[in-house]
Amino acid sequence: MSLAGRLRAYFLAGVLVTAPILITFYVIWMVISFVDDVVVNLLPPRFDPTNFLPFPTPGLGLILVVGGLILIGATTAGYAGRLLVRISDRIMNRIPAVSSIYGATKQIFETLLANQSSAFRQVVLVEYPRPGMWAIAFVTGDTKAEVQNLTEDEVVNIFLPTTPNPTSGFLLFVPKRDILLLSMTVEEGIKMVMSGGIVTPPDRRAPEIRAKPAIASRPPPRDLVPEDTRHKTTRIDSEQSDNGDAGLKDLRTIEAPSGESQAGETQEGETQVGDRVYRAGE
Repeated sequence: MSLAGRLRAYFLAGVLVTAPILITFYVIWMVISFVDDVVVNLLPPRFDPTNFLPFPTPGLGLILVVGGLILIGATTAGYAGRLLVRISDRIMNRIPAVSSIYGATKQIFETLLANQSSAFRQVVLVEYPRPGMWAIAFVTGDTKAEVQNLTEDEVVNIFLPTTPNPTSGFLLFVPKRDILLLSMTVEEGIKMVMSGGIVTPPDRRAPEIRAKPAIASRPPPRDLVPEDTRHKTTRIDSEQSDNGDAGLKDLRTIEAPSGESQAGETQEGETQVGDRVYRAGE
């Protein structure tokens, strides 16, 4: 390898090592700075550490937020806290413009943060947007109520994200028999979606299971078969009969797909090519 090639390889290796680290620390610093700016500005001037400390205190706002959430959680664990939560729920649910937003947000957080919840815990493969094409999706729960009662199949809710932004996507109700469970974790599935398939997690299944595909191959639709692999005729000699109709006298067929017969006799005096039947002399 030439000197220029080695320098280029070393440069790319340095980028691969340092870029993820720098981007990670930059994002963390941006989050901490944003929280600090919001929280510290809400503090009274006498509690602002910048007024009596000779050095900056990065991360103070984040520490105050985490401590406040822990204190609120400890308070709601008691009887008085649960009573206060019920009263606040009734108040929020009676406000016309706020009740729908509050109810939907609370239900989503309860589903995601529940200890026994299986939402977004499984990555599946589903046929979309047509049979033969597969997409990665995430199971969000079992289908219930009216949607499940309308079908005899056991249906599950799946979220089909878009690439490269997995926060948007489609909600699909798919029968359980039509989905394939994947061994990858939710984090690995999100990385694969965000990278457009560039980051692919390894297959952790046993070698004997990997050796047997779970999805059988399917023949392509007839309109997608290349023209040069279909039935072709090389020569059709026609001659005019007494009544002016064209009579087929000689028919020769070549290049039929493997596994299919080229031409077969159906009845006496008839020859079949593909889906068409020709009668000699007609």
